[in-house]
Amino acid sequence: IQEFGPEFKDLKQDKHDRVIKTKAGLIRGRTPAQKAYLYNMGKNDINFGIGPAGTGKTLLAVASAVEALQKDEVRRIILVRPAVEAGEKLGFLPGDLTEKIDPYLRPLYDALYEMLGFETVNKLIERHTIEIAPLAFMRGRTLSDAYIILDEAQNTTIEQMKMFLTRIGFGSTAVITGDASQVDLPRNIKSGLKHALDILEDIHGISISHFSSVDVVRHPMVAKIIDAYDKADEVERTHKERREKAREKERLAAQKSAENSVDKPA
Repeated sequence: IQEFGPEFKDLKQDKHDRVIKTKAGLIRGRTPAQKAYLYNMGKNDINFGIGPAGTGKTLLAVASAVEALQKDEVRRIILVRPAVEAGEKLGFLPGDLTEKIDPYLRPLYDALYEMLGFETVNKLIERHTIEIAPLAFMRGRTLSDAYIILDEAQNTTIEQMKMFLTRIGFGSTAVITGDASQVDLPRNIKSGLKHALDILEDIHGISISHFSSVDVVRHPMVAKIIDAYDKADEVERTHKERREKAREKERLAAQKSAENSVDKPA
């Protein structure tokens, strides 16, 4: 795994400080984790960016994709999102398919418009050089010579994540972004992102970059809000573990009592 670690101690060095030129200006990582993320995306075929909102996961991935397209390293950019989030299903939303999926994909459009400008993005979409689509549309395809970004990946199922990762063809780079603490799936369904992080961490050529509240580049209050929620989640996890241990202790005591009752002579 190539993660942010000792090898990135001095990210002021040019070789680790990747700078991307876009219509909006120069883009570079502001924090050590962001610098490492940009560096990793330039070196690995499959990359994960994990952390809370506002840390630049999607924006930096889109910038990396735009640079690859402008340098003719890929022939197209494919931006993908799960189309079911926050408990909303497409069947219950008004309008045709395009109108239904657009709200889910809007953050990806916004990032592209910031990098390339409105007219350029629309022309590239018309030529199919840029494709923005829900994850379900990837099934059965092989995505070669492309820069593929799967955003909001915490809302994929295990099957969907496997499907996406096995679409990647020759000459392609994939970036998977998400916040493992913000899963909108039903409680009985495990996040495909969490599962992928568990099983892929030892595979050479896959990078995993982790972000925290210190990497938030939005309003300063956002970092404080994220910290507050993280602390609340930690307290809840601690209480849950204690409840589970107490239940297990009660179960073992009941089991032992039942065994003792059976062993007693009539």
